[in-house]
This record gives sequence, C-alpha cells and structure tokens, in this order.
Amino acid sequence: MSRMTQAVIMLLFGGAIIKATVTDVFLRYVKEGLRPFLLLAGILLVAAAIMTMWYDLRAGPGGPGADPGPGHGDGDGHGDDGGHGDGDGAGHGGGGGDDGRHGDDGAGHGGGGGHGHGDGHGHHEPRVGWLLLLPVLGLLLVSPPALGSFAAGQAGSVGPAAASDYPPLPAGDPVEVSLLDYASRAVFDSGRSLAGRNVKLTGFITPGPDGKPMLARMVLTCCAADGRPIKVGLAGVPIDAPPDAWVEVTGVYSSQVGTDPVNQARVAFLDVRSWREIDEPKQPYA
Repeated sequence: MSRMTQAVIMLLFGGAIIKATVTDVFLRYVKEGLRPFLLLAGILLVAAAIMTMWYDLRAGPGGPGADPGPGHGDGDGHGDDGGHGDGDGAGHGGGGGDDGRHGDDGAGHGGGGGHGHGDGHGHHEPRVGWLLLLPVLGLLLVSPPALGSFAAGQAGSVGPAAASDYPPLPAGDPVEVSLLDYASRAVFDSGRSLAGRNVKLTGFITPGPDGKPMLARMVLTCCAADGRPIKVGLAGVPIDAPPDAWVEVTGVYSSQVGTDPVNQARVAFLDVRSWREIDEPKQPYA
C-alpha cells in the first residue's frame, strides 16, 4: 500500500475520532474521562496524515516512494537483441545482438527496444488494503446503541461497594442518586442513610429472573467491552415499560434484598412511588 493511501486512511480515521469525541458519540464506547486523550489521538493522526501527504506531493512523481515505470526496473533488464543488464548495473551484451556493447563503466545496454522485467514493472498496491476503510466508515456513519437489557441479562450484577460509614444524602426531595450508590447504601448500610428520604433513580428496564422488570445501568471500568450491570429490583407501583426503555423512578428504600442468579450478587430493591419514561441520557453508562 502506498504512503498516499495510508495517509488518506489515517486522515479519515483521525477525523472520525475527532467527530465522535466532539459529538459525544464516544460515550457509547468509553468513559467520559477519556475524552481529552481521544481528542489528542485524533488530532495527532490528522496531523501525521497531512504531513505524509504533503511530503509525497512535494517529492513529485519521481520522488521517494514513486513507482518505477516500464524499462526502469530494479531487476534484470533485457534487450530484444539479447543484450541485458543485471539488476546491479553490470551489463552484458548478448551473443548475436547487433547492438550489444559494453560501456566504459562496464554498464551494458541491449540495443533495440530494451525493456525491464522483474521489479521493473509498475507496483500495484493490493486492493484489499482499502478494506481498512470499513471500520472508519462504520465509525463515521453508524452510531451503535448503548449496552442494554440483553447485556445486563448475560452478566452478573456489580457488587455494591462495602463501606462502614456513608455520608448523608444531599438536600433535595426527591434526591437524585446513582444506582450504584443506592445499591451500596441499601445493601451494606441496611438503608440507614436512606431512611425517610425520597430518592430518584434513572436507568433502563431489564427483565429479572422472575420476569418482573428491574432497573439497570451498565458500569464501565474503561470501555464498553468491560461493561457490567448494576441492577435494582422494583417493588411498589408496577412499571409497565418494555425492556431497554429508559425510565426515571421515584421511591423510598425497601428492605427487600434479592440475588442475581448469574453471579449470586446481592440485589437491592426500591419501593416505587412514581415513574415516567424518558429519553436515553447523553451519558448512558454509570
């Protein structure tokens, strides 16, 4: 593959990374904290591609990296009259060649329509190299959905972080709490820091082991490949929303605790008082 082709692919790939980072599409792949590193990587790819293209254009057709034309090959050159030149420049006149002769420097050239063989033919870049454009086009044209109920159903719930002393919840009624924070307080603090407070949780619906809806959100360590769900059981007011629908739920602490059948993790419950369906948030992962 020529340098110019590589530069074009690099330019498109860097541009796709910059576009995904600026438009928040990258949040479907990695955590938000990686935004500056992705943006820097995209800028460096674009800069390297532009410098490569500029170098090739400045060098011109005969510059470094240019393909040799017919008759100017690096390999053996053969004259129609039997004269031929070895690839290292040593020339030999063929016996019976009318015009075969040696030069003073030992470089021989067959007379008549001599032409080059071997590496002397123009190099054609393999077309399969253009397949590298497919992931670039995919990143530019396709916006994949965030991990949802199917992924949550295949993986065990994240175990809530154990702690001996939880700080009081901030002011507000209801107070917005992340699923992971709520589950940790409910399971390991026995709901003491949640007592008497209305809380608001946001997540998508995923079917529980008994078929009843649960609230879930994917937790990323680094990127979507290592995503695992945090699940919260729902009691109280029934929620009639399909799997993968995003909902905002308001309720109070429930002492009920379940078990995730995938990895036997303890699952906290919420006593639902009200709920509403919402659009998927800009940052779908916890």
